[in-house]
Amino acid sequence: MGTLGILLSLALLMYLAYRGINVLLLAPLLALLAVLCAGDAAMLLPTYTQVFMKALGGYLIQFFPLFMLGAIFGKLMDDSGSARAIAHGIVSTIGSSRAVLAIVLACGILTYGGVSLFVVAFAVYPIGAALFREAGIPKRILPGAIALGSFTFTMTALPGTPAITNAIPIPFFGTDTFAAPGLGLLAGVVIFALGSWWLGSEARKLIAAGEGYGDHADDPHGQATQPSTGFWLALLPILVVIVLNFLMAKVYLPGVDTSYLAKPEFGGLQDAKSLIGIWAIIIALTAAILLLVVLHWRRWTNLKKSVNDGTFGAMLPVLNTASEVGYGSVIASLAGFVVIRDSLLNVAPGNPLVSEALTVSALAGITGSASGGMSIALKALGAQYLEMANAAGISPELLHRVAALASGSLDTLPHNGAVITLLAICKLTHRDSYKYVFMTSALFPVVPLVLVIVLGTAFGSF
Repeated sequence: MGTLGILLSLALLMYLAYRGINVLLLAPLLALLAVLCAGDAAMLLPTYTQVFMKALGGYLIQFFPLFMLGAIFGKLMDDSGSARAIAHGIVSTIGSSRAVLAIVLACGILTYGGVSLFVVAFAVYPIGAALFREAGIPKRILPGAIALGSFTFTMTALPGTPAITNAIPIPFFGTDTFAAPGLGLLAGVVIFALGSWWLGSEARKLIAAGEGYGDHADDPHGQATQPSTGFWLALLPILVVIVLNFLMAKVYLPGVDTSYLAKPEFGGLQDAKSLIGIWAIIIALTAAILLLVVLHWRRWTNLKKSVNDGTFGAMLPVLNTASEVGYGSVIASLAGFVVIRDSLLNVAPGNPLVSEALTVSALAGITGSASGGMSIALKALGAQYLEMANAAGISPELLHRVAALASGSLDTLPHNGAVITLLAICKLTHRDSYKYVFMTSALFPVVPLVLVIVLGTAFGSF
């Protein structure tokens, strides 16, 4: 009954999230439902306060700075006109003849630099709509192009990306955002090339069949105007994030004396290995935010409001994900989870990469969240995966990259919040465009995931 209760709880989480019920409410209720099904009614309140809330709070302690700084950075990039300037510059360079590629690249550069995918969607959509209309490409392909550039290779594959999905494995495996750089870069190229080729092929087929941009009276006419700042000035903060993140993670912080961490007030840590990757992103984003403020000092109409809006914009995403982590911790504490855990760990005895990929992908799909699904999986099984990897001579960096890639495969099922938001921004429905979002951000990313597992198993991390 305990195992069945867990499966029922997971099924309800996926269904009710798709129906629009907020995970802040769903996560604790469905976690306690699983406890009830296990026959532990007396443990409901202790489990809520001592397991669920403790795990939620632990996640906030680790990752809240990244969510907050990322949201502020994205908001300032948006309000300063920098995000639109970058998108406009790329589109102008590549031209309307390669509209799909232009949109994918614009979204990719922005998200790789740390701009929130929601900010990117809002910034790029008016430009994309105008470009697709000019080129006669059916509008229903546009969400697929934005999803490919925002939800895939820059979120999970490219080394150094400050995306939260590339930061979550750090404390579990003692890695940093540049883990397995060669494999990550290869995976990113495969996703980008495969998705761009397919979207371009679909566009040509639809145009050949006589379908044009379509009649969309609610399009943002006149919004894709010339940006108020130059391309290279707009790009500078993004370059700062990427370069400073690398220098901090690989050059400066590893050489800093952190023996003070052994003191009780700092958690009694023996070294800073599990913290350096997080510290590097915090420093890089903070520096980029300060640079943005200075570069556009005369352009701010209400800097305080921009910063406040960015800060408040981080609250719901981080609390949603933290709630999902709390849910996962409750599930992992139940006796019925032992059956599920052992089944997952024994999928490929001796190779934790396969088990990790399947577990993270499945939970990301169920929760409709890449970060939530990966957090649940690593919270429950991260220690076992690391132990198995050490025994098999598998690099923790490879575990990191596989976990990140797996989180970005099945996460964009129809109930995913980013998918729903993207379609709303583009003023299209699931019936109109979900096929293109699914193919580019859910199905195609499985290919490089398998490739990385095969190459990593054969040749190790590189």
